Amino acid sequence: MDIESRAELQILMTGLAFPESPRWHDGRLWVSDWGANEVVAADLEGKSEVVARVPSFPMCIDHLPDGRLLIVSASDRRLLRREPDGSLVTHADLAGLADHHPWNDIVVDGRGNAYVNNIGFDFPDGEFAPGIIALVTPDGSARQVADGVAFPNGMVVTPDNATLIVAESYGNKLTAFDIAADGSLSNGRPWAEVEDHPDGICLDAEDAIWYGDVGSKRCVRVREGGEVLQTIHLDRGCFACMLGGPDKRTLFLIVNEWGGPDNMADGSRAGQVLLAEAPAPGIGWP
Repeated sequence: MDIESRAELQILMTGLAFPESPRWHDGRLWVSDWGANEVVAADLEGKSEVVARVPSFPMCIDHLPDGRLLIVSASDRRLLRREPDGSLVTHADLAGLADHHPWNDIVVDGRGNAYVNNIGFDFPDGEFAPGIIALVTPDGSARQVADGVAFPNGMVVTPDNATLIVAESYGNKLTAFDIAADGSLSNGRPWAEVEDHPDGICLDAEDAIWYGDVGSKRCVRVREGGEVLQTIHLDRGCFACMLGGPDKRTLFLIVNEWGGPDNMADGSRAGQVLLAEAPAPGIGWP
């Protein structure tokens, strides 16, 4: 089933510079606006506030089980933690794990382990090289747990903390890893082959994954094995998606006009957050 009409979508936020990394937490949608160097939290009426400012591009986010916000400060290769008083402290130093700056997405599991990926080359001008996934444990220690990932992008962890799934944007696929008791990853295997370049992803209660597709201007729902269950067509690129809302059936679509990698920070504010009704609720978020 395809949703073809934008009339079925609602606009929650507009005027964002480069929105990314949506997370549903504590009754609000949290979005990292890379272009504005701001983390913004908004309720379902669109009332928003800036909760953190970090001069970094990229700058992905997720929350620890106790509610504290983690921010990937790619510019100085650190993982930051926002304390209850709003101050930012270093949660982990990532500098020794990769030679390139573009630390990208993050996901936190139910035990407080954070997985952060590095794309492996200087995007967009550098020669392609595969990226890595690092594990940051609750005490702030960091180590590499996977490599050979073709432009690692969005990630999710299943609610049982047993499987991590990552979007390989340059591999045109979603890849799954088994998670060991100590957080290590093993048994990397294809979860779904897709026709395009998957970006940000989220998981629902029927074990299907939604992924954003920038180039084809759509958000796609697939099941393990690659069967396409639903496609939402848009008028601009979809960079990421997240399920949330009171019943977790609201699909938040992070969209923006895309002029290519050389124009990622062009100063325009065409970024939006759209809402659609999802067929299955999200899982694993408070």
